[in-house]
Amino acid sequence: MNRPGRVAGKAALITGAAGGLGEAMAWMLAREGSKVALSDVNLAGVQALAKAINAEVPGSAFAYAHDVADEQAWIDVIEASVADMGSLSILVNNAGIGGDLKFVETDTLENWRRVQAINIESIMLGCKHAMKHLRDAAPASIINISSVAGLAAAPGMGAYNATKAAVWMYTKTVALEAAKMDWNVRCNSVHPVFIKTPILDPFIAMAGGDEKKAHERLTRGIPLKRIGEPDDVAYCVLYLASDESKFVTGSEFKIDGGMLAQ
Repeated sequence: MNRPGRVAGKAALITGAAGGLGEAMAWMLAREGSKVALSDVNLAGVQALAKAINAEVPGSAFAYAHDVADEQAWIDVIEASVADMGSLSILVNNAGIGGDLKFVETDTLENWRRVQAINIESIMLGCKHAMKHLRDAAPASIINISSVAGLAAAPGMGAYNATKAAVWMYTKTVALEAAKMDWNVRCNSVHPVFIKTPILDPFIAMAGGDEKKAHERLTRGIPLKRIGEPDDVAYCVLYLASDESKFVTGSEFKIDGGMLAQ
């Protein structure tokens, strides 16, 4: 007899779902029984992913164009996804950018604001506008994708470090407010290290396009001596999305091969 999926009957909105971590999360949640609303500025990408998921798990995936820095876009996408799925019980704030690698003296206000808007302001907007639906579908879960860069700084990554640290602390505030109000909506952050996604492209470019050389440099401080796979993060998201994590809120989960244990 087939066991029920770990998120059977749930409905998830995943931002930045056209590729990388978002795509891995979408497949995992859908295969474990959740409906999935996939949003991205790359509409063709999420439409193709929704089509592929629906071919395997019919009727489970929906696609939307979504600029996460636009408040009205958040309102529209949330309302459309609730209409299509019937509810919203999981929000995965995954969309983000690395931003240009700049030092203090060369960073620009334009670059800073762009990274802030996409990496942290979007998460505030998502939590704000999804909360009423999450409360209605409780027990519910918000999963904010941060980074080890939000817990440990590096030169040349000021805008990125700042936003990912903000995600970490904002997550705790949302968790505590939801708990205080007895909404039964959990909120946790996930902090990956280097994962095989396009966000590594700047590091590969810095290594002259040599992916192997870039990976060797990036793994020097990782005890497990490898780059992570998207599913390494997706399995953590699955746990936090499921009722298995019903007593977990306001926490940060490091997917870092042991890097921050040193």
